[in-house]
Amino acid sequence: MKSLVLLFCLAQLWGCRSAPHGHGLGFRQPDCDDPETERAALTAVNYINKHLLQGYKHALNQIDQVKVWSQSLGEVYELEIDTLETTCHALDPTPLANCSVRGLTQHAVEGDCDFRLLKQGDQFSVLFAKCDSTPDSKEDVLKICPNCPLLAQRNDSRVVHAVKTALDAFNKQSNGSYYQLMEISRAQIVPLPESTYVEFAVAATDCVAKDVTDPSTCNLLAEKQYGFCKATLNKKLGGEEVSETCTIFQAQPVVPQPPSDGTSAVSPPTVVDQAAPAPPSAGLPAASLSVGPVMIPGPQGPLLHQEHYDLRHAFSGMASVESASGEVFHPRRKHKVKQPGAAGPGGPLVQPCPGRIRYFKI
Repeated sequence: MKSLVLLFCLAQLWGCRSAPHGHGLGFRQPDCDDPETERAALTAVNYINKHLLQGYKHALNQIDQVKVWSQSLGEVYELEIDTLETTCHALDPTPLANCSVRGLTQHAVEGDCDFRLLKQGDQFSVLFAKCDSTPDSKEDVLKICPNCPLLAQRNDSRVVHAVKTALDAFNKQSNGSYYQLMEISRAQIVPLPESTYVEFAVAATDCVAKDVTDPSTCNLLAEKQYGFCKATLNKKLGGEEVSETCTIFQAQPVVPQPPSDGTSAVSPPTVVDQAAPAPPSAGLPAASLSVGPVMIPGPQGPLLHQEHYDLRHAFSGMASVESASGEVFHPRRKHKVKQPGAAGPGGPLVQPCPGRIRYFKI
């Protein structure tokens, strides 16, 4: 209740305090590559990854825009950032710093996010979050790599068959739990020679793999144990051949009351290698204010006909709120505020935003 009251007060302060539009009145615009701006952006990325249960972790690629509002409770950072999908699944405990960003030739996926963060002292807390994500265009992928396989729809019959075949093969070779499919994460189909590459998430059940006769009688463990698999199904004359590798993560114990910062220690993953498939060709401090982000539930789960897990399914934003300048905030609208800059004699205007590109631009 205290959190709701504080959040309501913040919204009231935001809407009631008005100032004329213009640079220097109501908000400031620091450099997008300013260390404090980047720290706010990394807090936002950390928030994204902590709320993902499906799909892949994302890494910061570019800070597009930043505004900072001075409020009685602290400073509010309004950010627009671009992210890139990594190769680490959302359930993978591997630190983001150790996750590779998926390359352009692997049909990269970009995230587009709007955030509002409250800074109090040296700490940031998220007040607003809204994201969506889209794969690179097929035309752009083929332009740089004509023979690279593109993302396939996750409910394509060839994809579903490849996942089932790979999971069956994994369970047949397992001496432990029987694993059920949790999610088809991504897939690519190579026409010649015909093969299907898939990545999917699994979870352990209370059944022993070698004893299972009816998988429908198996139930997920109370202490959830997830895994992530990669597999390639190759079509051959007279049959098909599958190769798979699965990484099983440490079991996640049931915690009746999670820590206040929402984090928990995770042990390193256990790796189970079974004929690794060939790839297709071609910490921040906790918030000091108990004000949680205001979110509106998004669609219940991703649509399987999509080619990737859209970040908009992870969380959605809140209704528009007036800023300290009286400007109404629209989450997906790109602000067109004139940027301050400095120019030398006869030199070009130096723009503080957007910031540097850390990997590549889609």
